[in-house]
Amino acid sequence: MIKFFTLGFWDTIAGIILRNRAIILAVIIGITVFLGFQWQHMRFSFSEANLLPDDHEVNQQYEQFLERFGDEGNLIVMAIKDSTLFTPEKLKAWNQFNASFKQYSEIDLVISLNNLKVLEKKENPARFDMVPFLKDSVYTNETVNNYKEQLFNQLPFYEGLIYSNKSKTLQSALYLNRDIVNTIIRKNFIEKTLNPAIREFEERYQTDIKVSGMPYIRTMNSQNIMDEIQIFILAALLVTSLIFFFFFRSFRATFISMIAVIIGVMWAFGLLGLLQYEITVLTAIIPPLVIVIGIPNCIFLINKYQQEIEKHGNKTLSLQQVITKVGNATLMTNITTASGFATFALTESKLLKEFGIVAAINIVALFILCLLVITIIYSYLPTPKERHLKHLRKGWVDHLVNWMEHMVKNQRITIYIVSILILITSIIGIYTIRVSGSLLEDMPKSAGFYKDITFFEEEFDGIMPLEILIDTKREKGVLKLPTLRRMDELGALLAEIPELSKPLSIVNLVKYAKQAYYNNNPAYYQLPTNQERNFILPYLKNFESETNTLTSYVDSTGQYARMTVFMKDVGTEEMERIEMMIGPKIEKLFPKDRYNVAFTGKALIFQKGTNYLVRNLIFSLGLAIVLIALFMAWMFRSFKMILISLVPNLLPLLMTAGLMGFLGVPIKPSTILVFSIAFGISVDDTIHFLAKYRQELKSNKWKIRKSVFASLRETGLSMFYTSTVLFFGFSVFMLSSFGGTKALGGLISATLLFAMLANLLLLPSLLLSLERNIANKKTLKEPTLNIIPEEEDISTKKK
Repeated sequence: MIKFFTLGFWDTIAGIILRNRAIILAVIIGITVFLGFQWQHMRFSFSEANLLPDDHEVNQQYEQFLERFGDEGNLIVMAIKDSTLFTPEKLKAWNQFNASFKQYSEIDLVISLNNLKVLEKKENPARFDMVPFLKDSVYTNETVNNYKEQLFNQLPFYEGLIYSNKSKTLQSALYLNRDIVNTIIRKNFIEKTLNPAIREFEERYQTDIKVSGMPYIRTMNSQNIMDEIQIFILAALLVTSLIFFFFFRSFRATFISMIAVIIGVMWAFGLLGLLQYEITVLTAIIPPLVIVIGIPNCIFLINKYQQEIEKHGNKTLSLQQVITKVGNATLMTNITTASGFATFALTESKLLKEFGIVAAINIVALFILCLLVITIIYSYLPTPKERHLKHLRKGWVDHLVNWMEHMVKNQRITIYIVSILILITSIIGIYTIRVSGSLLEDMPKSAGFYKDITFFEEEFDGIMPLEILIDTKREKGVLKLPTLRRMDELGALLAEIPELSKPLSIVNLVKYAKQAYYNNNPAYYQLPTNQERNFILPYLKNFESETNTLTSYVDSTGQYARMTVFMKDVGTEEMERIEMMIGPKIEKLFPKDRYNVAFTGKALIFQKGTNYLVRNLIFSLGLAIVLIALFMAWMFRSFKMILISLVPNLLPLLMTAGLMGFLGVPIKPSTILVFSIAFGISVDDTIHFLAKYRQELKSNKWKIRKSVFASLRETGLSMFYTSTVLFFGFSVFMLSSFGGTKALGGLISATLLFAMLANLLLLPSLLLSLERNIANKKTLKEPTLNIIPEEEDISTKKK
């Protein structure tokens, strides 16, 4: 296979491309049209990202929970905090507003003040009846005040469900049909029915309705992702095209490059549709990523073409030289970049696997696309004129190259001291990094739905559901009084934790039954005694038939019970602290020989997935480093050269990690991607420089100093050009309102900036200081593959 990448192979490829231009263009157009039709299969993710593999213990526990109780993420809550709500007109309007949602098939159940039922003790025969809380059809100030007094002071069962005692906030609950929770029907209902109805009520009655719940959060969040994809693509095109034009001062070159990357974006969307992958926060950044990575390809290809034109003026020969001399080099650098993404495909996370596969395929396809589009379009255009080549003779080029040469020649000790100080400081910073996993942490803080989340956290102590599954190991074991008492003790323990709300469970219902038995005296809202139990528990069947409350918290066998706690937006470390604090107490309350107790829920899965992801991505990064090291070993046949090549690429990663520690940026699913992506991209500069250095050593008869400075002068400016484009290109992601995407863009940009400086200053310094031990024909033996044929860079072309 190696022979296919020799100069002879690329000469053949050049001949095929230039002789079959029309056919190749037709094939590109055909592929673009085909992938364009695949856009119809693109779809946004309608469920939370699951970072754990399907066979993970936590996932299996969650699946068992769903089998017994159904999807727990089908609740939408609406709250109103208005001092004028308890007036006849507004209270009636609020009740009618909530009742209006019963007509929609997407809603299974509405629980609000309007249809609130209370237990009432009846005689002859002795029973509990469910009767409406609101008994009057016409409201007066007196009746409304009575309702307010009774609700907030006499119905503790509904605290946290219907009202918050902190500021007399009312809440309504809409339970979506579980079959539509993870479908586009949910999205359409929220966007086209629920939100317009809420806005109309707010405008009419001059009030503010807060809305939350996981289905609502996911819908509004996915809409933000959709909006940002368009912003990213336009911003990436604008920034990279402006920088490209600044360097080349040519509308024609800029326009041709934009054609190549825009087709690449179309292919990226088409591939997502073809593979039927969902568009998530990660896959949404692939199209702008294509633009950012594609432009450097265009820089190398167009720059080489213009160099050849200036050298001899033969357009056909120049295009052939572009394919022969730069094609192979660009292919290798694109493969190393793609390998950084491809390592994500080796993780067990479906989310990362899909991202890695699509990104890697697109990067390789983008190289082929740029090579074909640029060479073929230029073959149809006239030979570039003198004004198109002026950028090759810019005055500031000399100043930049001379500064780099001066630093490497005279300031190597300074470079080493600064590098060591950066290393030490980075290690200190790394020890302060924390791991964080939260479904809400990266969501846009300025969005209206996020502000509503903070409202519910303040009023109802959280919005993220955390489920506790209790297995009594026997049928009907849940309704045994000892089990209920244990659950009550656990509930009291959880209520003391500031980050958690009061739990909802069958215990609340049993307490309410006792209160009703004693004529709804709130002082009796407590578990019954052994004697009282026989009189009270049979009435729960009547309550079950009216509100489905019993089946919501106890399975059909009576063996399993759930306790639902709403959790504030806490990170991984805080959640682990809570688990460690209450774990031993749960084991004491629920002996393992009689009970099995497990925490589950989507919020917990995401947090556990974060730790799992960190471990997998450390492996992924290590694998990427090993792959690049093997490539360097095959290229240079020297272990010392491998170390020298890795140092300027690993140091920026350590520096970025230290920076994260000092700035308080946590390790999370979004920021952990920085290292593999940045390493795969930054190593391209190392390959370009070392390959040119190897050529210069042979050309200059192993004269080290002359070879290093010749390599720096010829490759330095191209490295500066491409790194500048990448820096500003990834900075586009900092426009995002999502914290994770913003951090991803900023950290990759910073890493690539550090890597550029390391490759331009530290790498040649190391070669000058250490190369006497390794600069010989044996260690730098030419491999069969000619990685980068000898070529001239723009910095050597001066008038």
